[in-house]
Amino acid sequence: MKRTAPLLIAATVGFIIIVSSFIPYTESWGEDSMIWFDILAAVAFVLGGGNLLKMNLKKVSDRRPGWAYSAIIIAAFLITLTLGLLKVGTHPNEVFWNKPWSGDYIGEGSALWWIYEYLIYPLTSTMFAMLAFYIASAAFRAFRAKNMEASLLLGTAFIVLLGRTYAAIILTGWLPELAHDAEPSFFGQLWNGLRLEKLTETIMGVFNLAGSRAINIGIALGIASTSLKVLLGVDRSYLGTGED
Repeated sequence: MKRTAPLLIAATVGFIIIVSSFIPYTESWGEDSMIWFDILAAVAFVLGGGNLLKMNLKKVSDRRPGWAYSAIIIAAFLITLTLGLLKVGTHPNEVFWNKPWSGDYIGEGSALWWIYEYLIYPLTSTMFAMLAFYIASAAFRAFRAKNMEASLLLGTAFIVLLGRTYAAIILTGWLPELAHDAEPSFFGQLWNGLRLEKLTETIMGVFNLAGSRAINIGIALGIASTSLKVLLGVDRSYLGTGED
């Protein structure tokens, strides 16, 4: 039953949500299922927090390599959890002004707002700034014109990169730009389309968009097939390891 019951629950709830999306009479069934999903997700958050404390406390107690990072994780987790639960620095709601805990826990001026605004956001920006150098080095290695396909990729990437900068205006700003109320001629459209910023828009809005849509269609088909495998019990990886 440890493996059969979860399979039956997942299949039943999954098919209920699918049916509720197509049959208006069963729409309330899907809403009730999503409410239960939110309840289980809240319980999963509690279990996830407990597991995080358990794994990192064990690492700190055993003095494993990198245990100092685990200590920082534990301290940050407990401080953030305490500030959020106690709503430290939260301003009361305008309607219930006499209730100190009635305000939004992440409202402006609260402790959690301060953490997100002055700790998490700067750290995120720093991480992406560091990734920019790795992306640039990876692009330099990938965009080597070894064959025709790589040459097209390199040329297109170079045009798009230039078109996103002020260098596009400097290099092709002398080409005539079409007025919005003017009747464009063939040569006017041609010269206007050769401007780097316009060429970049064409590449991103036509060729890149077509490729993105094809990728999204493939992703959607993959999600549909994987979902059917889970609902029908073919894929049981979410149950963890163990014999069927």
